[in-house]
Amino acid sequence: MTIILIAVTTLSSVGCVRRRMTVRTSPPGATVSVDNQVIGTAPAATSFVNYGTREFRISKEGYRTETIRRKIRPPWYEFPGIDFIAETLWPGEIRDERIIDVELVPKTIEPIDNVMGRADSLRNQSRAGVITAPPSR
Repeated sequence: MTIILIAVTTLSSVGCVRRRMTVRTSPPGATVSVDNQVIGTAPAATSFVNYGTREFRISKEGYRTETIRRKIRPPWYEFPGIDFIAETLWPGEIRDERIIDVELVPKTIEPIDNVMGRADSLRNQSRAGVITAPPSR
């Protein structure tokens, strides 16, 4: 009976891996979405289970909306075979903290005369049958 009690106590105290990602923005206060799920206002944190490419969307009034694809690579202890030890046998807790920093760019409002001039130019070119490539950003 004592051996069973020791085995149960030992197995119940084995560790796990806690995965957490935090998105910080400059300036703070932007709305943060990860894989089309809103996680909160920056700095915003959420836990995750799987590694791989994630899509981050950050938006704030007065700033350009940023969409970033970032690959979250697994640490060495999450490789097949080793992950079993880290997830089930390792005593204690392993923390995998990821920080994603995003610098927001203020929106620029272009003068109406420039916009109207480009619109007239494109309209005249389309009437003449001229096809131009879109401007690069």
